[in-house]
Amino acid sequence: MSKILVALDLPTADEAVSLATRLKDDVAGFKIGLGLLMGPGPATAAALARIDRPVFVDAKLHDIPSQVQMAARRLGQYGARWVTVHASGGQAMMEAANEGLAKGASGKAGILAVTVLTSLGPEDLERFTPGTSPGKLVSRLAKLAAAAQVEGIVCGVPELGVVADVAPGLTRVTPGIRPAKVDQGDQRRSATPSEAAGRGADFLVIGRAITGSDDPVAAAQEINREIADA
Repeated sequence: MSKILVALDLPTADEAVSLATRLKDDVAGFKIGLGLLMGPGPATAAALARIDRPVFVDAKLHDIPSQVQMAARRLGQYGARWVTVHASGGQAMMEAANEGLAKGASGKAGILAVTVLTSLGPEDLERFTPGTSPGKLVSRLAKLAAAAQVEGIVCGVPELGVVADVAPGLTRVTPGIRPAKVDQGDQRRSATPSEAAGRGADFLVIGRAITGSDDPVAAAQEINREIADA
């Protein structure tokens, strides 16, 4: 069974659905982010859900609880299996997201709490949270997410062990995954698929290594083999 949630960071919904259709037998699900949500719109999630794979809507909601609840409910109505919120929005906000998504979804659905973006390095955190580190901040936010009873956490590979220690019941999703020969792009705390799998990630978010490949299906299959070997 694949652990790949492929990030469909493509210009149009048609392109996303077309690629998803080709990849559906080789991935665990599909992720759509702000680019598609702010362009074609959340109906993209509904189109992808019809392919019969889980859809991860990476909305990164962060607002007052009532607004987050409403947004999560809407995304659930569009067929989202998972919706992300920023854990830094607080326990009440995450609980409101849980409630909204549960009301909107027709099947199983859960909130994933985003901790520290993998585009941030230790020096970035030092600028606005002096004296902390990615590991310490992820630990605090993971405890908060567990108290809010969300389904899972989004964290960098280096922090997987921290999450396993402080919130072992949470599903662990890791972005910033780059095979060894793929450019890191804007990721600061990236890792290879084998590193992520070896450290206990439940799902790996992988985009450009697959979507930017000349043969996306073959790329996904190769990454699945790497994960299995780990």
